[in-house]
Amino acid sequence: MSTNREAARQIVEAVGGKDNIAAATHCVTRLRFALKDEGKVDSEKLENIDLVKGSFSTNGQFQVVIGQGTVDKVYKELVEETGVGEASKEDVKKASEGNLNPLQRAIKTLADIFIPILPAIVTAGLLMGINNVLTGPGIFFEQSVVEAYPQWADLANIINLIANTAFVFLPGLIGWSAATRFGGSPLLGIVLGLMLVHPDLLNAWGWGAAQQEGEIPTWNLFGLDVQKVGYQGQVLPVLAAAWVLSKIEIGLRKKIPDAFQLLLVAPIALLVTGFLAFIAIGPITFTIGNAVTGVFVGLFDALPAIGGLLYGALYAPLVVTGMHHTFLPVDLQLISNTGGTFLWPILVMSNLAQGSAALAMMFILKDEKLKGLSFTSAVSASLGITEPAMFGVNLRYRFPFFAAMIGASIAGMFITINRVIAPSIGVGGLPGFLSIVPDKWAPFFIGMAIAIVIPFIITFVFGKLRKVEK
Repeated sequence: MSTNREAARQIVEAVGGKDNIAAATHCVTRLRFALKDEGKVDSEKLENIDLVKGSFSTNGQFQVVIGQGTVDKVYKELVEETGVGEASKEDVKKASEGNLNPLQRAIKTLADIFIPILPAIVTAGLLMGINNVLTGPGIFFEQSVVEAYPQWADLANIINLIANTAFVFLPGLIGWSAATRFGGSPLLGIVLGLMLVHPDLLNAWGWGAAQQEGEIPTWNLFGLDVQKVGYQGQVLPVLAAAWVLSKIEIGLRKKIPDAFQLLLVAPIALLVTGFLAFIAIGPITFTIGNAVTGVFVGLFDALPAIGGLLYGALYAPLVVTGMHHTFLPVDLQLISNTGGTFLWPILVMSNLAQGSAALAMMFILKDEKLKGLSFTSAVSASLGITEPAMFGVNLRYRFPFFAAMIGASIAGMFITINRVIAPSIGVGGLPGFLSIVPDKWAPFFIGMAIAIVIPFIITFVFGKLRKVEK
């Protein structure tokens, strides 16, 4: 019997047998199960399987970390072993939704919307970081690079244009993803999002100044004055509008005969949603978004040390529950309203701290498999992917997880006191400094050092005192 086939058989037994598997699929590194009863999982048996590098449950799915390249081979053997048909990720998502409570469903909805557009946002953040290096004074010289070498100015301008595109047209990206998630047409979602940032509208970033001067343009709709305002960089308006658009579209498709759907469904859905977006949805959600931003800014302005300490300590537990996805819209809203987010830099501290704790375990553990897992998961965490470190190593032994929380909280407090902000979202690890405003690089690097050194020392010392060997 091949190694992969034997591993598949053992995994099936460890997760409660084939009768406990509602659906199964895999991603680049993990098997993903929708289980009927996660209480039947034998975690100890699962961890003793040679090919398994860790396991965890999230968003109603039980995931088993195998590793890139091997996971697809094990999955094929698993399908043959269980007789379960090959399922798509969407099939497993639907099968696992029965395990979620209403709050988890809401969080999962946000995750389903924002995770697909995250690569575009992170890429934009990295490019904006390169632009910051070229245009920020005091990095290499007293002047900026483009001031010292004017021939680089146009290159920096093009990089900035490419980087800004994802943020300027963010409602278009969210409209596409949200409409897809809500069961509507992705194309109509894109059109809706772009409609909210149409160049004929007053740019959202100029709304405050225009309001003070009393120069906000309006439409007069049958005696009702509607502000002619765009929603550049905004999150809530397009989320709510995409939900309304999708529900209208679904309702129309059920009632309008197929022969007339092409002529009637999209025009009616877009027209009704467009009117609602500008008359009610946009103004209401814009106000809510500003209020949310105001709460966070007010708290962190009044109590920066406590805010940084608590968010740094709690971010990793939020990842465990999946609730960290709710803060990406807040980050984007902060960037849009204030020009930068003070939350995302703390995320970097948490990721580095979890990786550092996992790395310390490599020097403590004797088992070669666990030592290898500790090292590879630490590398992954240093590049912003912390799940292998948290679920594969730190939560298994508990004290490394708490050591990382301590380091992240101290680092978060330090960078918050020093007003470190990120005008964009980038890679949540070692390359994260590229997304930080250049004049805050020094405190950010110090924060990174704190997030790496403190968890490593605490984990190593505590591990040696406890004589952890396996």
